[in-house]
Amino acid sequence: MQELLYLVHRFPYPPDKGDKIRSFHLLKHLSQRYRIHLGTFIDDEMDHKHLERVRGMCGETCFLDLYPKSARIRSLSGLLSGQPLTLPYYHDKRLQAWVSNLLETRPVGTILVFSAAMAQYVSHAMNIRRVMDFVDIDSDKWMQYAATIAWPMSWIYRRESKLLLNYEKQVARLFDSATFVSEAEADLFKRLAPEVAEKITYFNNGVDADYFSPQNIYPNPYLAGIDTLVFTGAMDYWANVDAVQWFASNIFPAIRLQLPKVEFYIVGTRPSAAVMALADLPGIIVTGAVPDIRPYLAHASIAVAPLRIARGIQNKVLEAMAMGKTVVASPQAIEGINANPDRDMVVANDESDFINRIIELLQNGSSRAIGHAARTRVLEDYNWKKNLGRIDALLSQPQTI
Repeated sequence: MQELLYLVHRFPYPPDKGDKIRSFHLLKHLSQRYRIHLGTFIDDEMDHKHLERVRGMCGETCFLDLYPKSARIRSLSGLLSGQPLTLPYYHDKRLQAWVSNLLETRPVGTILVFSAAMAQYVSHAMNIRRVMDFVDIDSDKWMQYAATIAWPMSWIYRRESKLLLNYEKQVARLFDSATFVSEAEADLFKRLAPEVAEKITYFNNGVDADYFSPQNIYPNPYLAGIDTLVFTGAMDYWANVDAVQWFASNIFPAIRLQLPKVEFYIVGTRPSAAVMALADLPGIIVTGAVPDIRPYLAHASIAVAPLRIARGIQNKVLEAMAMGKTVVASPQAIEGINANPDRDMVVANDESDFINRIIELLQNGSSRAIGHAARTRVLEDYNWKKNLGRIDALLSQPQTI
């Protein structure tokens, strides 16, 4: 069995948030063809209970704890070195030593790196085929963040965006091939870095449509006689926090004024203090972590995705679509998703659009036709086995550098 080094910035299990969903399915898929040596960081104490499960899918492993507070302090060294702060945040001498020793002692024929920050560990491995899965254009996220906050953090985020884009371009030049999470994301990077356009491609995420299925029976977590709007996601992630704050402050009150029995459920792990504070507002419920998000999707009237900051593909949108729900989403939330507005989902361009479209759907009954079309779209375009076939072809090609 061929040997492959797989570097991931976050422990790829459980697959309960965007990057971990993709990194886990890559691991699961590739373990059928390769002896995988996995190097990764653990930034959530709860992940330790899953270590043996992941080890069982791998050859050699290096799992290192990463403490976000100390990592943020360490990242400040980038201000002196001229690096993007992301690189020292994820730098660890122990992981570098493990990678170097592995490449010297094992017949590794291919390297797959997940997230740009991890490329620093194999910058010297020029005689091995290297494939970079950028997933998203992280540098663009930092530019979006910069537009939402005041100086001096806006300056730091703009700096990070500029330096990280330069680093992403450098990695794309050095690696044999680079992938993104959608065709739209890949096309944007080609425009940003036309000199490496021929190396850039993509493979879509997938959804376990048997697991996220409206045909299953789920207990109803909601009170009888109410309409429910639901948002799902990791609730310590800035883009999600911004989305629910905006929706709760600028959109939901106007909906509830006309439809007093509507409630807004925020369902997801690790809600920040800002998210928890939203539970003090009328009609808003913050659940925190739940054993299973599917009942909240299955019995919701509408799934909402009011993201203002987004890159790549939103798994929360795909999962709701797979559940046959009508999704009302911002343009940012559906960027990269192959779907037709008003047939597969509803797109709301601003606050008044969100208000009017949601009220219309609730008054007339959330459209079953949209929900059915949404699930059909997922079944056609977001199948893991089909989409991961694209990475197989990239990894098996001969080295080009």
